[in-house]
Amino acid sequence: MALTLKLHTQPDVPLETDCISPDRFKSLNISEIANLTVFHGNRQVALSDFFDCSGEFDGDIIVEGDCSKIKHIGSVMSFGKITIDGNVGVHTGAVMSGGEIIITGDADDWLGPEMLGGKITVKGNAGHMVGSGYRGSNIGMQGGEIIVHGNVKNETGHVMRRGLIIVGGNSGDFTGVNMLAGTIIVLGEMGIRTGAGMKRGSIISQNPAEILPTFSQSCDYQPSFLRHYYKYLKSIGFNINESFLDGPFVRWCGDSVELNRGEILLYAGK
Repeated sequence: MALTLKLHTQPDVPLETDCISPDRFKSLNISEIANLTVFHGNRQVALSDFFDCSGEFDGDIIVEGDCSKIKHIGSVMSFGKITIDGNVGVHTGAVMSGGEIIITGDADDWLGPEMLGGKITVKGNAGHMVGSGYRGSNIGMQGGEIIVHGNVKNETGHVMRRGLIIVGGNSGDFTGVNMLAGTIIVLGEMGIRTGAGMKRGSIISQNPAEILPTFSQSCDYQPSFLRHYYKYLKSIGFNINESFLDGPFVRWCGDSVELNRGEILLYAGK
């Protein structure tokens, strides 16, 4: 039986709940979990002041209610599963190294920042800075997967080093900015300045995109490795056009202001 946290009182200001994590709940009984400390503004309060706690922790956590003002759920988690039945606030899955987070609604900014491993799935949309590094850091997402079925905003994959980000809808501006490595797949359209400052890595899109003048067109080809990605996307619920599996892509190399070893692949079929 999973442990269920049901939000009974909306916080007046964002509530910091980095204690909502399998790593923090293990070896605790329901009473001890209910008394864990969370921060409401500058006040320390108990988790039970905002959440009803029921069930028994077996590695799975279910969070119910509109958690748009709930921050840091799943921070630094290394195992287990968290299912958020609704929307969730900023910094969800920050620096997580394992386990899985499923969000049935929308996720706010800073989803999976500096993530090391594990998997985050968002059924709705996500905000700015998905899988990015924090301001001043030169290392963003370092492993794992972030899958957003809807749209994302700006700076997805900022200083990303490893891992996979999949966006089923559109992405905002500066997708893959200062990217070090890893893979970003956008099934919708991308905003401006895609890949600005990227050193290595791959950004893949099925639609035309504005390419910076510091990128050069390399070739037209059929990247066979994409078949594996698209088959995986189909297996997790994305509707993939069969023409993408063997379709032609234009490869752009850049950013020449950096190492010039990154690539942007744009679908060139009809």
